Amino acid sequence: MLLVFDGDCGFCTTSARWIQRRLPHDVGVEPWQALDLDQLRLTEHDVTSAAWWIDDSRGNHRGHAAIGRALIAAGGVWSLVGRLLITPPVSWLARPGYWLVARNRHRLPGATESCRL
Repeated sequence: MLLVFDGDCGFCTTSARWIQRRLPHDVGVEPWQALDLDQLRLTEHDVTSAAWWIDDSRGNHRGHAAIGRALIAAGGVWSLVGRLLITPPVSWLARPGYWLVARNRHRLPGATESCRL
């Protein structure tokens, strides 16, 4: 399992490091810039527009579903939060909520100019 994020974005990096501290040690958290995107079957557009959760047994998940899967993998109370994020009707709100944050990440704490989509 692997969480892929935009390493050029300060907000994304801070968020990725937060979840990394809660994930089991066998789960990877990597910036897309350090990965072979062809091997993951992702494009640069894919990874600059959303976070990705790569899980060979369940496939690839993007955006709110990626965050939900990462939270599930973290376990504990975070697992419940993750399950809510990917289950309707909460997922119906989580998806546009994720895109709202993603489109405005350059305005969030820790963000840099490279956070602009």
